[in-house]
Amino acid sequence: MNFHHFPLFLLIIVAFSGISQETKSGPIVENYGAVWEIDNPDFKTDKSQAFKVVFDVKDGPKSDTEINKNLNTVARFLNMHAQSGIPASQLKAALIVHGTAARNLLSDDAHKARYKVENPNRELVEKLLEAGVEIIMCGQSSKTRDLPKEDLIPGIKIALSAMTANIQLQNQGYRPINL
Repeated sequence: MNFHHFPLFLLIIVAFSGISQETKSGPIVENYGAVWEIDNPDFKTDKSQAFKVVFDVKDGPKSDTEINKNLNTVARFLNMHAQSGIPASQLKAALIVHGTAARNLLSDDAHKARYKVENPNRELVEKLLEAGVEIIMCGQSSKTRDLPKEDLIPGIKIALSAMTANIQLQNQGYRPINL
């Protein structure tokens, strides 16, 4: 064997041997939120507790054709815990959106009128709503960015502010994750 080609040979063997594991989405949010399975972690997950989390998302992608990776993180949270055996009834997620991410909550028609393309985040947002995620738009961002409720994906709630919604949810036992 020519040892100059050994790294390529090794790469081919690994690629076809099934050693590399793939990420998978679901079971809560299909086609989004793909995660890795972690075999036998040293820090064990307490599957008896409730996981209540509020995600604070202020940054959206620069392009109007990209999915907001921070919104996808909410799907990842739900899928990874469900894949590891935590019942959906123990997963409570809320999503507070403000800043440049606010436009990611527009309906397809409103998004197309403003940015000439349909909202690439619409399907993900709808699947999060279907999964029971409470999605809250900052009222201050709604006004500042001229994003009225009638232009949003149905099911989005508007709060006085992102700060107000964060405080209220944290007072209800939700743990904050800022993205």
